[in-house]
Amino acid sequence: MNKLKIKTGDTVKVLSGKDKGKTGKVLKVMPKIAKVVVENVGMHTRFERSKRAGEPGKKVVFAGGIAVSKVMLVDPNSGESSRVGYTFLENGAKQRMGKSSGKAV
Repeated sequence: MNKLKIKTGDTVKVLSGKDKGKTGKVLKVMPKIAKVVVENVGMHTRFERSKRAGEPGKKVVFAGGIAVSKVMLVDPNSGESSRVGYTFLENGAKQRMGKSSGKAV
């Protein structure tokens, strides 16, 4: 199982693809397939049939998964995209930190 440095609720920036430059909040993380679901990024459209006769079908738009290698964390301290590192606190706990600012994320 892959260990990802992006967590649910993080704000990320898309680095490549058709949505390059967009930022959004991570809604779901899928570590087994190394993908994340980001709001308003990688939108897919699915058409569903009507449940009953006489009713029209529906158009459903939803956010699809995007490879975690194509997104980068937006550091809440500096507001710019940053790589993620780890530091250990005095009590032994592991803390994520933004490499650009050097502060905890």
